[in-house]
Amino acid sequence: MLKPKIRIGPRHPRLAAAGYELTRRISEPAMARLGLHKANSDTAKRTLASIRERLQRGETVYIAGLACPGTHNTGVALVEVTQSGGPRLIVNNEEERFSGNKHTTEYPEAALDDMREVLRRMGRDISDIAAFVTTWDYPALTSMLVRTSFEEAPASLKLLRTPFAAAINLRQLDQVRRLSPKLGRKLGLAEPLPLICMPHHDNHAWFSFAASPFADHHEPVAIAVLDGTGDAGSISLYAAENGEMKQLYCNDSLFDSLGAFYSVISSSQGGWTWLSSEGRYMGAAAWGDMNRATNPYYQRLKEVLQLGPDGEVRLNRAMANWYSDPVDNPYKAPLIDILGPPLRSDQLWNPDAMLRVEDIHHRPDTKDRLDKAAATQMVFEDAMIHVVDHLLRITGTDRLVLTGGVALNALANMRLLEHFNETWFAAAQQRKTRLHLWVPPVPGDPGVPIGAAWLFAHMAGAARGAPLSHAFYCGLPPSHADITAALQADDVASTEIGSVATPDGRDAIADLMAFMVAEGGVIAIYQGAAETGPRALGHRSILANPCDPNVRERLNQRVKYREAIRPLAPMATLEAARDYFVLEDGASDDGYNAYNYMVLTAHSKPQAREKIPAVVHADGTGRIQIVRAEDDPLTYAYLKALGRRIGVEMSVNTSFNVAGPIAQTPDQAMDTLRRSKGLDAVVLVADDGTATAAWHGGARDSGRFTGWYEAWKKARG
Repeated sequence: MLKPKIRIGPRHPRLAAAGYELTRRISEPAMARLGLHKANSDTAKRTLASIRERLQRGETVYIAGLACPGTHNTGVALVEVTQSGGPRLIVNNEEERFSGNKHTTEYPEAALDDMREVLRRMGRDISDIAAFVTTWDYPALTSMLVRTSFEEAPASLKLLRTPFAAAINLRQLDQVRRLSPKLGRKLGLAEPLPLICMPHHDNHAWFSFAASPFADHHEPVAIAVLDGTGDAGSISLYAAENGEMKQLYCNDSLFDSLGAFYSVISSSQGGWTWLSSEGRYMGAAAWGDMNRATNPYYQRLKEVLQLGPDGEVRLNRAMANWYSDPVDNPYKAPLIDILGPPLRSDQLWNPDAMLRVEDIHHRPDTKDRLDKAAATQMVFEDAMIHVVDHLLRITGTDRLVLTGGVALNALANMRLLEHFNETWFAAAQQRKTRLHLWVPPVPGDPGVPIGAAWLFAHMAGAARGAPLSHAFYCGLPPSHADITAALQADDVASTEIGSVATPDGRDAIADLMAFMVAEGGVIAIYQGAAETGPRALGHRSILANPCDPNVRERLNQRVKYREAIRPLAPMATLEAARDYFVLEDGASDDGYNAYNYMVLTAHSKPQAREKIPAVVHADGTGRIQIVRAEDDPLTYAYLKALGRRIGVEMSVNTSFNVAGPIAQTPDQAMDTLRRSKGLDAVVLVADDGTATAAWHGGARDSGRFTGWYEAWKKARG
């Protein structure tokens, strides 16, 4: 067994710093000539002054946040701004939903087209947008890329041409260089479109705070941005007070990163690619030994992240190698000694290499692999707690907004609530309280276009804006004509089943859905604008009976075609959530709003495993979603109806997709139905309220939907 050495910090700090400074001096004016302007540039100041004057005159102003090609999860957000009301989110369009290419780096063609259609329906046009702001400070990001590539030269020079945690390299930056004139041409402008580059972590932080239940809190609010990377670092800490936000700390490193740690290990141990591995590995951890005293890998693995004074987290470069070669050679010998060799890039998505809990009885290495996942999760949680401990101590607050891609680790978020309890606050702050936590529905990069526009509105003097209560902002609601067109296929059968335009009609559709689920059906609901963010929350969801112990296997094998380690989420009314799960007092603000978005797990109560086995994970937790009548009337009515039929106002909820992004359009919805043999029916709701049921037609028609529909109609008389 190798005893790991410890080395933190780069091998060539002076060379890296010199490269950074030289690149900064060159890139800022060079990019300005290409139409990419810093947030403190003269162009940005003139734009802000113009917006400020218009707002003061009582005008309504539109700002677009743009996730540019070259970085993952491209898209565009449109924000409407008034002086008194502040920003209001109109749409947040993720290009992956339209293109079908998950985590796409493509030019957001369809997302922009959809936004333009939204403006047209509002009686506006693209010319009404006062500013386009980007999700990254590209001059700063370019400088950081050069600095990082020089830190461990010559080995690290390959980062200049290899995508890594920043998801960008010099070749991808070339797409950004050509963006301003391309956008200008697309939008019919005579000149290149000026783009204002907003700092990545500031975007994460401001929107997440302003949209939180804590925005009007009388005490300071702590904000932690924990990320794969930003344009200036990977960990940034803030405090907000009296409507203003101040950055307290940035670690100035792309690889002293919790996100990079989890992404590299989850991918190279689990067998999936980055951005697709993290959630799967978190699910796998529940099957491993989550006890720090007995897990065989935890004590040695925690040496990879060195926890220093003042909340610092530093990568031990004597064990890890992803700061130089994240794709081909991410481990050094001491880490190989702990985890074994990393899976090669050509082994990813290979069924023989991927971690599968169903192999535990006939592959001796599976239990070890699950224990490694558990050890990774625990080391990750230790580091999160270390950072947050310092932040809460220096701010003296008990309110925390957690954001950045790392905040999608719902299990670690729950651990924060458990750790920072009344005992901790009594010792650290000498008062009786506990941590209050909020995580936005889009803490990762798909939410940053909102943040860029929201922050720019704040800089122009607009009010802060209202907190979020739902996440239904991606794309336009489907029209009746679009749904009808998508159903014109020989392999799809369909029938209109009513309308949700009236309360009685809505309740009837909800009862039909509940009847099918109670009878053992697996159905999908497709309604309204889609959810923004990675979780389906009732507008693009697959639903099933949580009381059926066979549902998990059926959904994973015949509906979603995915690994058995993946948990199914409980969707519930607030009352049912309280009955079957332990909702933390620290997540109780604004009626337990923190549980609305599947970003927080909860421990199940003793009776839950027997009553709702399908939505209780291997570790006894559930990634819960509470549904409100005011935010989603149809899904709420379905839960109430299901409660009358199965005795619990709770449903299985998993995303309406098969091996790709969540279905965005009616055509994509029907394609998902075709690819999912075990999906019985899809209920599609048009923007006029018309509800249509679709199911497998022709030779694949099982007769299940028709039988249920006729039985339901007969029972209702």
